[in-house]
Amino acid sequence: MDLTFIGIDPETTGGGSPTVWVHDDTADLVLQGEEAEELLKAQIGETDWVPGHDRGIPAHETVIRIPARMVPILREACDVAERRAAGLR
Repeated sequence: MDLTFIGIDPETTGGGSPTVWVHDDTADLVLQGEEAEELLKAQIGETDWVPGHDRGIPAHETVIRIPARMVPILREACDVAERRAAGLR
């Protein structure tokens, strides 16, 4: 699996840091971030966001936090992913 590195939290001081990549083959965004706290996960899991859709967070998924200061990095990742996905069609 090949990934294109897009960016890392600009305020990182080492250790684990929120990071964004784009998967080269699928154009999927790949995100590393701080796992959301239990209260936030409970709020997300208990809310009926889309009528008729199951509530809860499936065992194979998780909720992460990406700092707002990384919005420009996410925009860049979305642009890269969009261009890459267009090439896959």
